[in-house]
Amino acid sequence: MAAASSDSKTPFSLDSYHVSEELGFILPEPLEELPPYYQPWMDIALQVPEAVHSHKLRSLINEMPLLSSQFLQRHRELRLAHLALSVMTMGYVWQEGENDTVEMLPRTLAVPYWEVSQRLGLPPVLTHADAVLANWRKKDPEGNLELLVSLPGGDSVRGFFMVTLLVELAAVPALRSIPIVINGVRCGDTDAVTKALEEISQSIQEMTETLKMMQEYVEPSVFYGIMRIYLSGWKDNPSMPKGLVYEGVQTEPIECSGGSAAQSSLLHCFDELLGVKHETKSGAFLTRMRDYMPPAHKQLIRDISLQPSLRNFVQQQANEQLSQAFQQCVTRLLALRSYHISVVCRFITVPAARARQLRNQSRDSEGEMVSRAPTALEERGTGGSGIMTFLKTVRDQTRDTFLTETSKEMKHHS
Repeated sequence: MAAASSDSKTPFSLDSYHVSEELGFILPEPLEELPPYYQPWMDIALQVPEAVHSHKLRSLINEMPLLSSQFLQRHRELRLAHLALSVMTMGYVWQEGENDTVEMLPRTLAVPYWEVSQRLGLPPVLTHADAVLANWRKKDPEGNLELLVSLPGGDSVRGFFMVTLLVELAAVPALRSIPIVINGVRCGDTDAVTKALEEISQSIQEMTETLKMMQEYVEPSVFYGIMRIYLSGWKDNPSMPKGLVYEGVQTEPIECSGGSAAQSSLLHCFDELLGVKHETKSGAFLTRMRDYMPPAHKQLIRDISLQPSLRNFVQQQANEQLSQAFQQCVTRLLALRSYHISVVCRFITVPAARARQLRNQSRDSEGEMVSRAPTALEERGTGGSGIMTFLKTVRDQTRDTFLTETSKEMKHHS
């Protein structure tokens, strides 16, 4: 796949990386139905929130027939199957909260889920590629969107996944500009690189503006108190310290991280292009998150990293417009990461403090949604990272990417 793209004789292109010209990393026109043989999966997947609420999901899945995955032929069929099996798995594991988890996923779910995951090159857990990139459909001719499947949390779940999808959409012009930058650096075309960097910079700003919609469409107490556990995995999670056994696959437990913004390929691409260098611990987490991406997208990130250094090119050219365009890209990426920290503060840190306060006061807090949240996740992202430390480290590494003079100024003002 696209091994030739690091060969400077062949122009760099997005063609072989499953990247859409109009939608970027988003899966174009996801299927809404599987072949009739798989109707038992879809019947359960479509009622996960209600079945969790009535405490019936586990019994529904335990009684489900064992279906072969061999009749799934096309990529879109496999993606919908993975999405459906993923939401069923998250609901099954977390139906009773953090204190009554399961040690084993039943064979009827585990075996086909493992097979579909292997064919797609994705792990057997709900990922960003499932819940966001492949979980949408047009509701009407006006282009309004809705989710294919959902999790407990009502409108806030829809808001969370839809706003994240719109952030991916806002990044499309930036993605389209990456090959222009790479090819421009290769052949020394300063003007082309400058214009493409200006396009990327604008697109990153649009991503930040779009992310601000979270405040409008997601209720922090619902996100923290209800939704988060269903996005959590079974790696670095005290609620499931041993991981999860996939019955009929292997007897040893498997550890999988939960959903994380770090599973979006977007910022990985920008980091590799701009030359952002992450320190050991945060870098290791980000690299591990690439295993939760579709393989073609992971390959794109790797191939961008193999290209001649854009940052070195900018420094060597000593062209004021080019330098400004580069600095602006880093500035906008820094602003996006800083805003993401404020989002995490609003949706995790503040509700976590409220939940602790209620616990310490030993008040009857049945009416307080935040008090339902798993205590094990208080300071962690659903991907398993110690979230604030991680995000601030990544932001600081982004700041270090500025060209030397600006870097000194930024450190002086921070």
